[in-house]
Amino acid sequence: MSTILAIDTSTDRTSVAIVRDGKALIELHNDDALAHGEVLPKLVQEALVIENEIDLVAIGMGPGPFTGLRVGISFGQSFALAREIPWTGVSSLDAIAVDAGVEDFIVAIDARRKELFWARYFEGRRITEPAVNVHQIVEELGVQIILTPPRATAVAELSISQDLREPLYIRRPDAYPLPAGINFRVANAMDAMTIYALEKEIYQGEDPWSLAQIKEELAAKDRYYLVAEREGLVIGYAGVMPAGDVTDILTMTVEPKYRRKGIAREFLKRLIDWSRNKKAEAVMLEVRYNNLEAIPLYESNGFRKISERADYYGPGLTAIVMRKELRS
Repeated sequence: MSTILAIDTSTDRTSVAIVRDGKALIELHNDDALAHGEVLPKLVQEALVIENEIDLVAIGMGPGPFTGLRVGISFGQSFALAREIPWTGVSSLDAIAVDAGVEDFIVAIDARRKELFWARYFEGRRITEPAVNVHQIVEELGVQIILTPPRATAVAELSISQDLREPLYIRRPDAYPLPAGINFRVANAMDAMTIYALEKEIYQGEDPWSLAQIKEELAAKDRYYLVAEREGLVIGYAGVMPAGDVTDILTMTVEPKYRRKGIAREFLKRLIDWSRNKKAEAVMLEVRYNNLEAIPLYESNGFRKISERADYYGPGLTAIVMRKELRS
């Protein structure tokens, strides 16, 4: 006889169940995306009134939003450790698929940021690895999408055949270490000449900004400009401005020999954070259609192509217009 405490916090729902030999003794849940940590111990305490002798803890390991997911995982592991019983992890997507009842379908979990964690199933078997994409990409597959939260009893059921030991954190982390030896600070008027020198060097023959334009930009009260320094020397600069309900990234430039070291990524993060603080609905930017270094960086940070502007950078040089939504 085996009695399983099953827990899942991969969605807005906190789910708890106690299952003995495949039969649910109790199943409880609470729907509140911000209350996993508060309600999970209460639900478990209520369930243990029905049955306190637990042999195994089964935990939904995601994918799911990081904060909620780790509440269930850390609680379940701690409970198992305290009771000196084993624990096992299962895919929360697979738990949802248990109840699908159709042949070809996609199981999805809201990933926030207008994205979905998802996987595709055929005849009850998962045929793709879990992924994260914007809603439109998943919807364009033309397959029925199931968004119901996983049942804790389904987590218990899968614990017989699955033993995931690591959480399914499939979204790339938002936090990265700062580039080694690089200092970031707000630009000031004293940086104008250095920025101008870099502008002429990097964009020679491509209509670089004039010194007067740079001075005007740095003096504008509604702009936000940053510089990156190495050993006291400016090696990059970036700026953003409000434009109605959105913000517009005006420039993001790094000296060529210091590229691919995380400097542009850090610039982008700080410009996005500033935009959020300004309550912008989205961030927009233009990038050359053939800039194969910058485009993947923008896409990995949630920017999506929305249009093109012919000859934006000169005859035959098309700009791709990209946008990142800041409000779900």
